[in-house]
Amino acid sequence: MSELAERFETHDPGEKLVAEKIRCDACPVMCYIADGRTGACDRYGNVGGRIVRMDPLTILDHTSQTGAAIVPFVAEGEAWDGELVNTGRRFVTAIGAGTTYPDYKPAPFIVSQEVEGVDLVTVVTEGIFSYCGVKVKIDTDRHIGPETAIVRAAGEAIGHVTTGEYGSQMLSLGGVHHLTGGSKAEGRATCDALLDLCNRKPVELAIDGGATTIVEAGKPPVIDGKQEHRMRVGCGSATIGMFATQWRGLVDEVVVVDDHITGVVSEHQAGKVLGWQDTGIKIIGRRSTPGRYFKVSEPGLGWGGTSISDPLSILGEWNAKKGARPGLSLLMVSTTGEQFAYYELDDELKPVLKPFPERLQKSVGLIEDNCEPALCTVLFIGGAGGSLRAGVTENPVNLTRSVQGLTTYVTVGGAPVYVWPGGGITLMVDVTRVPEGAFGYVPTPALVAPIEFTLRRDDYIRLGGYEAEIRSVEDIVAKGGEYFNPRRGTGAAASNPWPPLAQLRRAASNETG
Repeated sequence: MSELAERFETHDPGEKLVAEKIRCDACPVMCYIADGRTGACDRYGNVGGRIVRMDPLTILDHTSQTGAAIVPFVAEGEAWDGELVNTGRRFVTAIGAGTTYPDYKPAPFIVSQEVEGVDLVTVVTEGIFSYCGVKVKIDTDRHIGPETAIVRAAGEAIGHVTTGEYGSQMLSLGGVHHLTGGSKAEGRATCDALLDLCNRKPVELAIDGGATTIVEAGKPPVIDGKQEHRMRVGCGSATIGMFATQWRGLVDEVVVVDDHITGVVSEHQAGKVLGWQDTGIKIIGRRSTPGRYFKVSEPGLGWGGTSISDPLSILGEWNAKKGARPGLSLLMVSTTGEQFAYYELDDELKPVLKPFPERLQKSVGLIEDNCEPALCTVLFIGGAGGSLRAGVTENPVNLTRSVQGLTTYVTVGGAPVYVWPGGGITLMVDVTRVPEGAFGYVPTPALVAPIEFTLRRDDYIRLGGYEAEIRSVEDIVAKGGEYFNPRRGTGAAASNPWPPLAQLRRAASNETG
């Protein structure tokens, strides 16, 4: 019997072949693919009458730790002499591995590897995630939109603005309701945006009632056409505390303008401890504790994330009875040090803009130096459902309990993840720690993400794993798997641990703890 016939032995040929096309069953779409063409996902194709995973199976080398491509190990049909570029710590990722779908079969690769005398198993599969999305952290004080505002890509709603964090705006994008619960256009736009974000490509997002933002993982955000450079050193109050000693003796008053907490050095506890004299200043805003003011302005794209372009607009009348006098000097500065101005009070106690003095340049520069670069952070979040887990064990709940009990270590393309407490396996991973191009899609629509489960071999067998399917790394490099794609080696990111060793240490810590 030919190899092609063997592949069709368990299927109805009438269902499998349509005008010499082959049906791909790697996702629910079940494309019929002509020879030399790929399916709708571009991940599987018909090569010489068989379904082939078009991308190579990726095996990470944790010895070189370059993050760059080394050389292909071997392609289908080629001989392998047993030599690798580096025979150090290797990890078979799920990138290019193929899928368990339609979930009646074990994962594409179940890999055995001995580490420090312990036999570990890594179960490797590309998961189809309908329940997935991304959390986006945008380092900026700029107002990008009100909380809960709709975020759109290509005009379609794909998520919303969520609660802000310290020096950052946050977005929650994707999720099953946007992927499958709306119109076809909404699902496609959501899937396209998530895929590009996870694969570190720039995506333009428009926020209802707010800004248009270009987000790219690991790169500075671009907000309404302006690239951000720094995230704030702290709120206005924190900035006062950090740099009050830099201003003592050089200026009579300092106001750090901030959308959240505007700081005033003469009133602030830091100023009082340093013996700062009262200045009679009045801030238009809601006073909190001394030297700290809320709501001096609405949020916006101006000074310190406020809507103001003239910082004097937050000042009221100066009080001579409380220290205001002609010639009193005033520094106003933002929390990033990007905006600053120097004033002196005239005879009518009105602040007059003056050339910025050299003596204050160092302090403003120090604020800027202490601001970290503004970046966009993209975290993929997905729920590993029962069908995916069925490729690991015949009793899927055992895998959930093993992950929650820290017996099983989860990775995405070899990158460490955070697993949420509670039911199920809900995980998050920083996409910049995952090899480039690791994420795919199926037009149901859903994202496809690599996922690996590493645990001790004896634990794997106890949870009902597929013992007969366990193979060595060497065997996988030499022979590949069911989808006939080549294998390639690439250097692992230096920031990522070698997952087998990480699991070994985690298991040891769990046993002693």
